Amino acid sequence: MNILIENAESLEYLANDGQWTKNASAGKNFGNTGVALAAAKMEMISTFNIVSYIPLTEQFVNLGHGKGKAPAKTSPV
Repeated sequence: MNILIENAESLEYLANDGQWTKNASAGKNFGNTGVALAAAKMEMISTFNIVSYIPLTEQFVNLGHGKGKAPAKTSPV
């Protein structure tokens, strides 16, 4: 089981190299939710999910969510 940061808008996962990937298996495993939450809050993304990813079955469990450092995107009026 891997603990990943998911960009809630792009549905990409933070990788070991600091880039974002659509491949959950390439996402950085933060080991626990506390470490992942602290790291996600420092990222330049507006909203994030902390997810548990089970590679064997390719299942996800949403463990939490929050806001990063980037402002939320607004819709044009």
